[in-house]
Amino acid sequence: MTHVVEDSQRYYRWRSYGPGDRRMEELWVDLSAVQQSKVRVHGILSNTHRQAARVALSFDFPFYGHYLRQITIATGGFIFTGEITHRMLTATQYIAPLMANFDPSFSKNSTVRYMDNGEVFVVQWDKVRLQGREAEGTFTFQAALHNNGTIAFNYREVPLPVEKINSTEHPVKVGLSDAFMALLPSPQSSDARRRTIYEYHRVEIDTTKIINNSAFEFTPLPTCLQHTTCELCLISNLTNGCGWCNTLQRCSDGIDRHRQEWLDYNCPEEERTEHTAIIAGVVAALILLVALTLLAVYYINTHPTVAPPFYLMQRHTNNYWPSMKFRNQSCHSTYAEVELGGHDKEGFIEAEQCC
Repeated sequence: MTHVVEDSQRYYRWRSYGPGDRRMEELWVDLSAVQQSKVRVHGILSNTHRQAARVALSFDFPFYGHYLRQITIATGGFIFTGEITHRMLTATQYIAPLMANFDPSFSKNSTVRYMDNGEVFVVQWDKVRLQGREAEGTFTFQAALHNNGTIAFNYREVPLPVEKINSTEHPVKVGLSDAFMALLPSPQSSDARRRTIYEYHRVEIDTTKIINNSAFEFTPLPTCLQHTTCELCLISNLTNGCGWCNTLQRCSDGIDRHRQEWLDYNCPEEERTEHTAIIAGVVAALILLVALTLLAVYYINTHPTVAPPFYLMQRHTNNYWPSMKFRNQSCHSTYAEVELGGHDKEGFIEAEQCC
């Protein structure tokens, strides 16, 4: 089961760049100019259809406030970012410069390449074609993951508008998505629980801007997870809606990949207790402020030649539990995961049909 909420521009802000824009040229990573020993052509992905392979990163990549050290590259023009590989990779937790039904096995010139230099990890789908529509032409595009969390989608060859790509056999998506898994009571049994995937946020971009020599740049915004102390968690101006859980020593709004743990350790109850204490403290401070103000007014009235300045501080309260809206998702294509050697994580998962 998957659910989705629309982009609130809470996690990322993004900009698009067209042909001739200087920033577009800066974002493009020319793999042909990189030392060839650092660029890896994935032999299996370059010769198969609907396959995915896990690859280790050389740095911790921040994604929606979570640090990733491993991602999954798929032949279908996207990167899966989930920790738990499930059969519907295209449903949630992805970085998708152009998710579609690409088949690199059609031509020897079609490849899936990647490069990691410690500062940026780049995946390039090079001269790939859509299955069943090979005559439409080749697509060349890349996703660049920078170690500061910035993500760039770069497009060199886009032979037809994205709106004209058929999504019947495979989802067509462009953007970012993250989700959390939660164990919910099963309708078949009161004692059993089922694992449910909630896609809590998605960034969808204007696909009409995807043309030859275009680019998108996603800049991460601060999240509750980055705060490491209770004080910063509750009073930082960079974020809102954050709560602190002493048991976990974690700052969160309760809507992230750690949600199950947040609930299991009763962090919402702890947060409400702390919030009540904060309110009590604020009320006490206001009473003291009013008393001091009255004394100051009395002092000024009895001493007209003295007029000390007063500085009032305003405290903004936040809604600690934002509402969540969900909608049902349709069936998504399945992928098989291929086994890799070397430093890549090994494993093979057979995908089943979800419909």
